[in-house]
Amino acid sequence: MPVMAGFSLGFSLILAIGAQNAFVLRQGIRGQHVLPIVLTCALSDALLITAGVAGFGTLADWLPWFETAMRLGGVVFLTLYGLRALRAAWVGGAAMEAAGEGQLALWPALLTCLAFTWLNPHVYLDTLVLLGAISAQYSPAWGFGLGAVAASFTFFFLLGYGARLLAPLFARPRAWQVLDLLIGLVMLALALKLLLM
Repeated sequence: MPVMAGFSLGFSLILAIGAQNAFVLRQGIRGQHVLPIVLTCALSDALLITAGVAGFGTLADWLPWFETAMRLGGVVFLTLYGLRALRAAWVGGAAMEAAGEGQLALWPALLTCLAFTWLNPHVYLDTLVLLGAISAQYSPAWGFGLGAVAASFTFFFLLGYGARLLAPLFARPRAWQVLDLLIGLVMLALALKLLLM
């Protein structure tokens, strides 16, 4: 069944820990702009998956420079964000409160979310190329795409709103320091991986 195949593959692709998921988790724990953040992520994925299923999986062939530009942009962005997270882990203190102080305003949060999504070359490989190519094996292809889009919405809403269950743990500044340390290390590792591709 195309819808279930699209859902299972889409969910497995998005499940990997990455910069975007770490950001959604952090915002979810803080309870900051969760609905706009998860909608931004899910709608971005839906747009890319739809484009891939509609036959735009050959974007890299049309624009040979596109993958390199996205990769280098991703390296810069992930490095800066990773260093910022490591600094937050080092400083600790009141800025790590789960809510209130240190809150990121809506537009900067959305722009950060969009950067994590659209500056990540893997998102193009996963959505435009991989899901786009695999969808051609199913009839109808749009059923496969619909399943993948549903997986994206399901995952981001579960991650964003489920993160609040961790809020009691993150009432302690030390827990935020550990999370920021892990996020910073993940971001820098992803940046290094992109640089060496």
